[in-house]
Amino acid sequence: MRKINLLACLAIVLLGTTLLSAQATRTWVSGVGDDANPCSRTAPCKTFAGAISKTAPGGEIDALDPGGFGALTITKSITLDGGGGQVASVLVAGTNGIVVAAQPGDVVIIRNLRLDGLLGNGNANAGFNGIKWISGKTLIIENCVIFGFNTNGIDIEKSDGGDAYIMNTSVENNGPTANQTGGVFISNTTNNVTVAIEGLRAAYNQNGVLAKDFSKVSIRESNASNNSTDGFVVQGNTNAATMDISFSVASHNGLAGIQAGGQGGSSTMSIANVSSFDNASGFIQAANGVINTFGNNYINTNTNTGALSNTFNPR
Repeated sequence: MRKINLLACLAIVLLGTTLLSAQATRTWVSGVGDDANPCSRTAPCKTFAGAISKTAPGGEIDALDPGGFGALTITKSITLDGGGGQVASVLVAGTNGIVVAAQPGDVVIIRNLRLDGLLGNGNANAGFNGIKWISGKTLIIENCVIFGFNTNGIDIEKSDGGDAYIMNTSVENNGPTANQTGGVFISNTTNNVTVAIEGLRAAYNQNGVLAKDFSKVSIRESNASNNSTDGFVVQGNTNAATMDISFSVASHNGLAGIQAGGQGGSSTMSIANVSSFDNASGFIQAANGVINTFGNNYINTNTNTGALSNTFNPR
């Protein structure tokens, strides 16, 4: 009996080792692939969901050619790369595009993808969020176009802290009628999440970038224009939030180019080399909001609410 148990245990260990070794560090998807394939370059899978189970933690899923690769939930360190110069897309209705629900030490990279939520006139079943981050250490989004989602293009709502980097990405036509939503939405609980944004284009959303509780956001060389409410907003609800903006533009927004405050939490914005023009208001300092300036700003609109709180001279 003991010999039989030993043999059974050995078989289980060997099976687990075989399954683990079956995961590749690099897998491939193709518009003409099949999820029954091993996701190799010569036998690619059809969807991201089909490939991720065959990809080792820390590995990479690459798009071999143009295609629509479907919604995905990520629970481990992984890189998704749609490749350059082709249409590698995630097209969804009535759900999220990509959900990142990774482990505390995981790093997730998403690059070169187009995410379409199918929001159009009369479409009540549009996608919820393009990329929704709910857990994990680090999220990097590069060279993506995210549009047509009913809530947010990028939604960061988590309790475990962490940091995000969003670079050379467009968020367009997201959450145009919903409340407190839009291009990039950041609202966390318990721990601060730091978000660095560079080269963002946010247009025709409700808000371009909205940072709420436990958010520490820096924005550089970005444009938030033609949004139905505000361009750049920091607005803590019950807890503090901060936003630093430099070398950026907010124009043609329905309410304000830049806004700090409006709820019960401390909301601090610092700006330098920022242009805010042809908005209903150049800037708004609402309840519990402070806008500090380091100079070289161009603010030219019909009205401004209050005066900039503090002026600092860069050293």
